[in-house]
Amino acid sequence: MSDTALEKSEKDVGQEVLPAVDVGGRHSSARITTRIELWAFYVYYIGNNGLSGFNFGPSQFQNLLSLAGYDPSQPPFTAPCGVGTDCVLPYLGRVRDVNSIVLLTNGISFAVQAVVLLLIGAWADYGTWRPNITIFFTILAVAVSFAWLGVEDPSKWQAGVVLYMLGLITYQCALTFWTAAFPGLARDLPEVHESAAQVAQGDKSSEDHADFESIARNRISNVSFAVCSAGEIVILVIMIGILKGLKSDASTENNTKAFSVLIAFSGGVWLLCALPWFFLERRRPGLTLPPGMSLLTIGFKQTYVAFRECMKLKQTFLYLVFYFLMGDVLNTTVTVVGTLQNSVVSYSTLQLTLLLIVGIVTQGLGIYLFWLVQKYYRISTKAMLSFNVFWIIILTVWGLIGIHTDKFGFKHVWEIWLYQAYYGLTVCPWYAYSQTMISEVSPLPQMFLFFALFSVVGKTSAFIGPFVSSAIITASGNNDNYPFVFLFTLGTLSTIFLYFVDVGKSRVECEEFLEAEFKHKAFEDTP
Repeated sequence: MSDTALEKSEKDVGQEVLPAVDVGGRHSSARITTRIELWAFYVYYIGNNGLSGFNFGPSQFQNLLSLAGYDPSQPPFTAPCGVGTDCVLPYLGRVRDVNSIVLLTNGISFAVQAVVLLLIGAWADYGTWRPNITIFFTILAVAVSFAWLGVEDPSKWQAGVVLYMLGLITYQCALTFWTAAFPGLARDLPEVHESAAQVAQGDKSSEDHADFESIARNRISNVSFAVCSAGEIVILVIMIGILKGLKSDASTENNTKAFSVLIAFSGGVWLLCALPWFFLERRRPGLTLPPGMSLLTIGFKQTYVAFRECMKLKQTFLYLVFYFLMGDVLNTTVTVVGTLQNSVVSYSTLQLTLLLIVGIVTQGLGIYLFWLVQKYYRISTKAMLSFNVFWIIILTVWGLIGIHTDKFGFKHVWEIWLYQAYYGLTVCPWYAYSQTMISEVSPLPQMFLFFALFSVVGKTSAFIGPFVSSAIITASGNNDNYPFVFLFTLGTLSTIFLYFVDVGKSRVECEEFLEAEFKHKAFEDTP
């Protein structure tokens, strides 16, 4: 396109455009990703960092349970929970260990997420709905964060159940729809468009372009995590000042109030960081609803189609199974370790905040180091993910050792500090590489469909693990380390499926899928 033609198109459309280029059947969008849009994407993640719904929310919930609970060795509600003693409460028809209650509630919230994403996850594919969904869940999550200010007494632990679940659901749903934007941002980077144009002109192979685009997706994914980590450190430092002002370590009451204040503060920061993305995201057009479909039915139909097509896309299916299993292992492991951590540090808001700073610093360092190594040595996404998975399994071994000993297994303060550093350096890259790998094995024009499918699968697995772990803790006589037997076994099994994933074969299978899609075969009722 000439400069004159480009200028004319910019006037007509109101933004930078480049000609759509067809590379191996993939039509790129005509909307260029600008630097300011990309940075708005990064800044949003500083707010959606999980402090309210994933960190302090669960800690406050468990704190309220422990304060409201009683020692089961004494008559009900006659002796409060003490250090080193079991702590129970009646919940859903039976008396349960506090950690078991957290895991069970966690599983219920993930089950609700699976249903919600099954119903509305497909909306991201059609029209310009996805940004609206991100905005809705973000605002709802912020409202939940402020609602915690009304729950500062142990007697209100039942209200804490509701806020805990809503916090997890809104955080995860907002994160899911925000994450779904990054393949489009990468595809519309100017350098990716230029690479696609070189393919169209015969100056570059489609395979080289696919590798180039893969690196671009990895860069956006990893930079977003690094920016989030840097911003989160600043937020946590401010939180330490807030805790000093509230004198959180002066009494149990002050400490409990401080939890709710930190949750509300993180919600306010999230809203401020989200506003630029709300206004600057370019609403890239999606698909048209198939004949006879409505927004209420398309999610179920699309999930069925995606599962059916995954049977044809063998590599995608293998990764789907791996993602299901390993996602369950990691989500449940983090939850189990989190419950152990809260007990070890006696729910101290100050110590938990300092631990988070260690975790975030090492998380940013770990993700950035992974990215530098990958970029320098041109290592594939699958290889980086496989290396990352090894360290996740080692984490389950760490907890496994603590079943029959009190000397190791997340039972000492020094272990919790070591865990935060270990988790940041070696485990956190999972969140970048597992998402990028989805885009490696999915047809790009149907990316949101497969992101929605993987999100549903991820949330489905995420409620199975906590349910099983909760039952294991109860059956083992309240041994909080016993779930690691299940997690280690499942994690080891999942690596077999990742080993057999072939990204090269996946690209061929995806091209064949697109041919069928272009011929309007994907939504036929017969395979």
